[in-house]
Amino acid sequence: MVRAPDLFRRSPANPILTAADLPYPANAVFNPGAARLEGETLLLVRVEDMRGISRLQVARSADGVSGWMFDAEPLLQSRSERDSEELWGCEDPRITWLAEEERWAIAYTAYSRLGPLVALATTRDFREVQRMGPVMSPEDKDAALFPRRFAGRWAMIHRPSPVRGGAHIWISYSPDLRHWGDHAVLLEAREGAWWDAGKIGLGPPPIETSDGWLIVYHGAHATAAGPIYRAGLALLDLDDPSVVLRRSDEWVFAPREPYERAGDIPQVVFPCGVVVDEAADRLDLYYGAADTVVALASASFSDVLEFVRHCPRP
Repeated sequence: MVRAPDLFRRSPANPILTAADLPYPANAVFNPGAARLEGETLLLVRVEDMRGISRLQVARSADGVSGWMFDAEPLLQSRSERDSEELWGCEDPRITWLAEEERWAIAYTAYSRLGPLVALATTRDFREVQRMGPVMSPEDKDAALFPRRFAGRWAMIHRPSPVRGGAHIWISYSPDLRHWGDHAVLLEAREGAWWDAGKIGLGPPPIETSDGWLIVYHGAHATAAGPIYRAGLALLDLDDPSVVLRRSDEWVFAPREPYERAGDIPQVVFPCGVVVDEAADRLDLYYGAADTVVALASASFSDVLEFVRHCPRP
C-alpha cells in the first residue's frame, strides 16, 4: 500500500496559475473549484484584486495543466448594492454536478459585514449564473453539496466557526436547496498536537465511490509561527453520509515547495477542486498555495481508495 506522503505527486508545471496570467492586474489567484465540461478542464478561481476584494472567474484548459484561457468577465463578483451578503466579495468555490437538476451547483463563501457565510448559485454553462443567495448564517464556510439526494433530501457539508470550542465539519439537509436543517457535526477537529486539531474544513466536494463518499479535508494546525494548512482523507457511508467510516490519522498532503511555504498566507495547501478520471485511474487535486497561486497534485485514484480503506475507524 502506498504511504500517506507518497500518494500525491505535484505537477512539474506548478504553480499552474499566478496573478501574472490574468488579463488584468490582481494580487492573487487561488482556491479553485474544478469541473470537466465539453472536453475541457474548467477552474472557477478566486481572484483577489488590488483592493483585497475577491471575485470568482472561469479559466479553461484543454489538458488541465497549461494554456489557460480566462473568460472575459467574472462569473460571480460583489454586487453589494443588490446582495449585501457579498459586500466584501465572493470566495473559495466548490462545484457539484446535480444530474437531477441538469445544472452545476456552486457553493461559495460570501463575505458580508457580519462575517463570511455560505451562499449557493447554479449554472449550466459557467457563462450565466443564477444566485440562490445565502443558505447559512455567519460565520460559516468551506461548503459543498453532494451530487444526489438521500431519502429525498439534498445534503451539504459546511464548517461553522463557533465562538467557543473547535471549528468542526457539519452536515445539513434540505428538501429544496434553499431551506436547510437537521444540522449535525460530521467530523470533529482533534485536540492537542494533532495536525488537524482546532480547525478543519472540507476541501473539494464529496466523491462517490463503491466504498463510500471520499472526502478531502484540510486541518489548520496552530503554531507559534502561525497556522499550517495540511490535507487528510475520510470516507463516509454511501447511503447515510452522516456516518464516518474511516479517517486518516496522518496528513496526506502538506506545504513543502517554495510556492506553498511563502506567499500572502505562508504554509498553506488548500484544495477546493477535484477531477476524477476513473478510466485513467487518476485523481487531479487543484489547490491554492499560500493564498497566492493555483497548483495541481495528482494521484492514482485506486491508491487513494486503498489507502483510505485502511485508515482507522473513528
